[in-house]
Amino acid sequence: MSKPASTDQLATQLHQAILGKEAKVGVIGLGYVGLPLVQAFIGSDFSALGFDVDQKKVDALSRGESYIKHVDSKWIADWVKSGRFAATSDPQRLSEADVLLICVPTPLNTSRDPDLTYVESTAQMIAENLRPGQLVVLESTTYPGTTRDVVAPILTKSGLTPGVDFFLAYSPEREDPGNPNFTASGIPKVVGGYDPVSLKLADAFYAQAVVKTIPVSSCEVAEACKILENTYRAVNIALVNELKLLFDRLDIDVWEVIEAAKTKPFGFQAFYPGPGLGGHCIPIDPFYLSWLARANEMPTRFIELAGEINTSMPQYVVQKLSDALNDVRKPTNGSKVLILGAAYKKNVDDPRESPTFKIMELLTERGAVLSYNDPFIPKLPAMRHYDLPPLESVPLTPENLASFDAVMIVTDHDDYDYQQIVDHSQLLIDTRNATKNVTKGREKIIRA
Repeated sequence: MSKPASTDQLATQLHQAILGKEAKVGVIGLGYVGLPLVQAFIGSDFSALGFDVDQKKVDALSRGESYIKHVDSKWIADWVKSGRFAATSDPQRLSEADVLLICVPTPLNTSRDPDLTYVESTAQMIAENLRPGQLVVLESTTYPGTTRDVVAPILTKSGLTPGVDFFLAYSPEREDPGNPNFTASGIPKVVGGYDPVSLKLADAFYAQAVVKTIPVSSCEVAEACKILENTYRAVNIALVNELKLLFDRLDIDVWEVIEAAKTKPFGFQAFYPGPGLGGHCIPIDPFYLSWLARANEMPTRFIELAGEINTSMPQYVVQKLSDALNDVRKPTNGSKVLILGAAYKKNVDDPRESPTFKIMELLTERGAVLSYNDPFIPKLPAMRHYDLPPLESVPLTPENLASFDAVMIVTDHDDYDYQQIVDHSQLLIDTRNATKNVTKGREKIIRA
């Protein structure tokens, strides 16, 4: 019987496979984070195996079809044809990969506490198929301590020891869906290791495919880095949202104020108000940090206040719409309202945590008759926390626009012709300052 390979031997073999680009990359979770990662590594001459529990996604990818706007179907078809990519829902195939990247959701539960169900179930699935010499990297956004205290103990159920028989690291995803200036390969990657050897391997791995790596001293520092990045944005957005409420009361244009302030060449970064936060990170990550603080008997008043302000914005914009209808002697109850945009930000097909859903829910409670349009989301997806009727995007024809009592811009897609929208709308509620360049019909516009 052959002697089991030592830690040094396992690490050396994997390191050489990484540098030679012979290591197979396994990506678990083929969504807005996972699929761009596949693209980055295949673009750097690696081969990849994609895993997802959603068989529809696996089947689409196997046919060479994309379900994400900014990942071209032609790319996927070329990957499959070349034999450098395969998609599967069979967990036993995870043992084929030399490096496993976990890119699964980390939502909040109903009490706004971290929900690590997907991370835990993925770790368990890996544990059942883990083999010596593999590198496992968690990319899902989470609170400091998750990799060491949650993922590692589950993986040890395999009978293998992290840092000895296999390697473990954390590297937070930094995807900005739809941003053509920053692809997965063009964004610097922070990397933290469970131990020094794991860090060395993870750093070497990402260095093959991304513009720059930033190795840090631990998984916890890398986890905290991502939380800081998004909490910083959430707090500053809350600030301008609160100023929007104040300046509206004072009849001051908050967007004009921001444009003036950003002319200062130092000490100021522009953030913009909106109808609420959306996306997979900013509405969630600060609550991970405040939950961790409570667990350690510390308050995070600043962060929690920011969360309260941001989550209150849908109520504000709905009230602005109701007031505008009231001014033309129409009740919200029974009024036909068209929502423009279901995506959480412009020019993407990503509806995760979009404020649209809360706004639609609030309007439904007030008796409004709702429709929506989004050029990137033809059918309103079912969302776990919102009970909304199944709707399909309606055409933006002049006749359709004129038939609604009010139109509300929630997502400011560039595809929209805002002058035409204003021309044919009876009343328009603009939550994004999307109509700033509209010259005719401004008396119909209510900014919220």
